[in-house]
Amino acid sequence: MRYFPAVLAFAILSLAACEQRPVAEAVTQPAEQAAAELNTLVEEYFDKLLELNPLYATAIGDYRYNDRLANTLSPGYLAQSEALDREYLERVLAIDAEALTGQDRLTYDTFRWSREMDVAGYRFPAHLQPINQFYSITNTFVQLGSGANVHPFKTVKDYDDFLTRVDDFSVIVDQAIGNMRQGAEQGIVQPTVLMEKVLPQLESQIVDDVESSMFYTPVKNMPEEFSAADRERLAAAWRESIGTKIVPAYRRLHNFIGDDYLGATRQSVGISELPDGEAWYAYLVRQRTTTDLTPAEIHQIGLDEVARIHGEMRGVMNEVGFEGDLQDFFEYLNTDERFYFDTPEELIQGYRDMTDQVTERTRKLFDVAPKTGFEVRAVEPYREKSASGGSYQRGTPDGTRPGVFYANTYDIKARPKWAMESLFLHEAIPGHYFQIEIQQELEGVPRFRRFGGYTAFTEGWGLYAESLGKELGMYTDPYQYFGALNAELWRAIRLVVDTGLHSKGWSRQDVLDYMYANSAVKEARAVSEAERYMAIPGQALAYKIGQLKIRELRTRAEEKLGDRFDVVAFHRLVLSQGSMPLTLLEQRVDRWIAEQA
Repeated sequence: MRYFPAVLAFAILSLAACEQRPVAEAVTQPAEQAAAELNTLVEEYFDKLLELNPLYATAIGDYRYNDRLANTLSPGYLAQSEALDREYLERVLAIDAEALTGQDRLTYDTFRWSREMDVAGYRFPAHLQPINQFYSITNTFVQLGSGANVHPFKTVKDYDDFLTRVDDFSVIVDQAIGNMRQGAEQGIVQPTVLMEKVLPQLESQIVDDVESSMFYTPVKNMPEEFSAADRERLAAAWRESIGTKIVPAYRRLHNFIGDDYLGATRQSVGISELPDGEAWYAYLVRQRTTTDLTPAEIHQIGLDEVARIHGEMRGVMNEVGFEGDLQDFFEYLNTDERFYFDTPEELIQGYRDMTDQVTERTRKLFDVAPKTGFEVRAVEPYREKSASGGSYQRGTPDGTRPGVFYANTYDIKARPKWAMESLFLHEAIPGHYFQIEIQQELEGVPRFRRFGGYTAFTEGWGLYAESLGKELGMYTDPYQYFGALNAELWRAIRLVVDTGLHSKGWSRQDVLDYMYANSAVKEARAVSEAERYMAIPGQALAYKIGQLKIRELRTRAEEKLGDRFDVVAFHRLVLSQGSMPLTLLEQRVDRWIAEQA
């Protein structure tokens, strides 16, 4: 059940132990009985999951536990989490899977797959290195407390709830410090270069004037309908909480990392350098890609894809009449002023201006679309230096909180115009915004399928959405098409460098050198991306592996169905079932093809 090491991430480990569990416990059941038992079981599990992970509940719009944060780093939490996963794995294995059909069988297969992976994941001590520059509870908590994230600040109760979350946050910070001490004793530590990037992030929250803190923003934006007494009480409580709890917590962690932990960090950068690291990475690869591909196989796929995409890029060079080699073209695209905005505001407005145009064009490829709206926002200053170029944050199914496409405006001259169309298609329409919100709005499927996810499916869909640009009438400017190729190239490069880092002994500089030699990337993005792969091993593999599988399945359907192939129906099939492991997606598409034949 370890969706979240800190707050929101999957856990990791070899399936071997779970696959040895006998399935003979299952008994023959009538279909109706098996389906009823299964659906009761998965809903019961999800209720317990939300109670154990209150921030996850908040993120999906269930506000019953808004007054708490789970200390996901504590021994007690980990024991409780593992016990829950083991119990429900045993219970689902006792259901007769062969009695299930349709959506019920898909529910069974996805639930079992997830529980087996999660149970296996408790082998690896991710909780001993809980902080990195890319993802950590400290960054998450700033977003949470800024008033612009998933915790609502609409009622007096919302404000009081956050104050109690502050108390939990202080406990989690101290737990993180204790875990990092334990990790240092066992040789399970982060790379030095990553923790050096954490220090300025923490320092940005250590303020003398509490009213200048990002955490004070909800007070500045307090609803006008609050009574004078509540406004005065809450403002005083906020000043006290920031000054005596939040700032000291960030200072304690900052001082510990700077004074103690940095000295114990490692110069190596791959997870394979940690105890049991090769097995750890092998599991991460399986968990992130939902396939049986090995790191070596993925590395070769990456090399092949890089070579193929370079060939298509040379075609764009010829189309625009550029003289020189690919590296010269990269340099031109990176340096010519016409390819860049002057201000961050122009970049954000450019993305906002795409919305209506792209929405209209999707209608020829899709007959499903979300009801929930979305917004485009700039990545917050405190995390923009280490954040990726773009990301999507889900909204709530009831529409009370829109989805958010975050675009990174840090170093505006590293954010080319030619990259905009493909990034919008990936993060917004018809990418993550479409896939995630349609999934959340599904009716008649269990909540763990509506609100869960598999990185290879989700990110694979995002990259597949980019590949639809020409079909949507986008990429008419050859430079925008080059941007799409460069974005796809970047995902292919990830296959090479992630496996290089974590299974082939590559250094940080090896990764940067490979990026510079094979893509039109500037230093700011290259460094943040390389260090991202160090921080979350295996995650970067999901994009290209997922896209290749979705494209493979579409091609298979086109070839087998010929004139009967309907791309709108294919997209409806993929989006209307929710996220799932790629192995299960392939089974469903194959059944769909057979039904059309």
